[in-house]
Amino acid sequence: YEHGVRDNSGYRVPDGTVTLATRLKAAGFATGAFVGGFPLTKRFGLTPGFDVYDDQVPELKGDVSFSMPERRAEDVVSRAVAWIDAQQGRFFSWVHVFDPHAPYAPPEPYLSEYTSQPYDGEIAYVDHALGALFDALATRSRPTVVIVTADHGESLGDHGELTHGMFAYEATLHVPLIVATVHPGQAARTRGVVVDSPVRHIDIAPTVLDAMALPADQTLPGASLRDAIRTGNGGDRPMYFEAMTYNLVRGWAPLRGVLVGRDKFIDLPIRELYDLAADPEETRNLAPEQSGDVQVMANVLRGYNTAPPGRPSQENARTAELLRSLGYITGSAPAREAYTEADDPKRLVDVDRDLHEATGFYQRGQVQEALAMFRKVIEARPDMADAYIQLASAYWELGEIQPAIATIEQGLAKGAPDRDLRIRLGYYLAETGQAEQALKLLEGLPDTDAEALNSRGVAYTRAGRFPEAVRTFRQILDLDRTNGLAWQNIASTTLEEAKATKDADARRRLTVEAEGYARQALDVDPSLPVGHVTLGAILNDLGRKAEAIDEFTRAVDLDKDQFDALYNLTVMLAEAGRVDEARAYARQFVDRAPEALYARELQQFRGFLGR
Repeated sequence: YEHGVRDNSGYRVPDGTVTLATRLKAAGFATGAFVGGFPLTKRFGLTPGFDVYDDQVPELKGDVSFSMPERRAEDVVSRAVAWIDAQQGRFFSWVHVFDPHAPYAPPEPYLSEYTSQPYDGEIAYVDHALGALFDALATRSRPTVVIVTADHGESLGDHGELTHGMFAYEATLHVPLIVATVHPGQAARTRGVVVDSPVRHIDIAPTVLDAMALPADQTLPGASLRDAIRTGNGGDRPMYFEAMTYNLVRGWAPLRGVLVGRDKFIDLPIRELYDLAADPEETRNLAPEQSGDVQVMANVLRGYNTAPPGRPSQENARTAELLRSLGYITGSAPAREAYTEADDPKRLVDVDRDLHEATGFYQRGQVQEALAMFRKVIEARPDMADAYIQLASAYWELGEIQPAIATIEQGLAKGAPDRDLRIRLGYYLAETGQAEQALKLLEGLPDTDAEALNSRGVAYTRAGRFPEAVRTFRQILDLDRTNGLAWQNIASTTLEEAKATKDADARRRLTVEAEGYARQALDVDPSLPVGHVTLGAILNDLGRKAEAIDEFTRAVDLDKDQFDALYNLTVMLAEAGRVDEARAYARQFVDRAPEALYARELQQFRGFLGR
């Protein structure tokens, strides 16, 4: 809470924030980060202090994603090992693996070995992948301090929570912290000191500074764990925890709490107090019968002076008035000052489970069941932004454009947290010929929000305001130079500007310029299907037909629902006399393309296939 980043999306680490990387870089360490999950890409502000920040995960799709993009642990580790092997002096490396997240889908052989427990399979796979890192450290000429930890666990049904983020019971709050030294040429020790008393993530930075014999910083909130490791006793320092995601995207009550020794207090409308020594699984809430102890713990919590999280969309009177002026709000209440028992996550477990079930239906192709379940969730809890977004996304992918737009408008009218809704609606409006309306809707979203900038840039492009579009996409690159989608959008916008230009020389110059941007997009994200589509369109306009066909083919290989690529392949292959290949792609297009978006093209191809 001290640096203000209270959730994965819509926030960015403030410029000038001092981190372990900035401290160690200033002390002469080489620094490298290798991350496996989308929430830690460059756009979120964690790059200062790192010589190398390797975050080559796929981009979020421009319209919808039901899960976070990631790359496998082995890919992350191989990049980290290559960098570490090249270091001659002291180094600091952050190696982040993301695999043990829902949906749980470990690679083989772990998928087969853990069929009934795929989460355990992902853990086993990560253990295997990290082995290569530790083996590499053992070949170095100097010892290396290694710290292994996690940001959270998974509930796997504990207290009714399927994954994480809703509660802060020990299933998610109690995570590993392993501190070890890998010595040259020595096999890892299999036994060490076990410290049973809890310690805190804020203790890690002081511990590293202490271990590296660097000056202590008394302004840091944590403390070195050297004595705890030496004595086996971590002490009883209070520790703060929170879970804000469901407050920010669903409007549920914010969860804050404090742990003192083995006493744990959770501050929600229905307060909770647990004695973890006697009740480690938190089955007996002592708060109703121990009001005095609750008050003591509440006083400890107040000492952290934690304000509610600022909304990423900067909700204020101006924002509310803007939304009303556009007809998207019908007098919803301002930001909540108080929450009732009906807002307590414990009262809403079934709603969360239904949303997970709806997502599962959709991913398994049970579309009508998914739509019905999404609507059930919204009826039960009309202020859940993510339910509206997932329902709208399902409609959009099915080609049901107006229901998708109406769903997001309904969410705004019901007063659901609006940042994600505004970004999604702005994108939908821009893609359906309402670009100026989209731009009005996207006003006021911060220029440090890459997703908001992306929707705004798309709207500028659709409005024919090409310089403003390129300028907006370049703002994303100021946050993250390796954002493949931003480079692709610059290429696409430049191509659109070329098509709108009457001067032949200027048109060719812009098209060649667009090719450079498209290749830059694929350099940083080779798995970006739309990047191959855009490059194919550019090469086609430049008269390089064979290369264009290759790019469209790569796009379809990466994503079978790249409908523009399927259309272009059909037309170009037919023109080249490769009729059988053209018919195969035409069949894919007819089978999958949504009627609402491709009515004319579908009619054309049905005629082609019927001949």
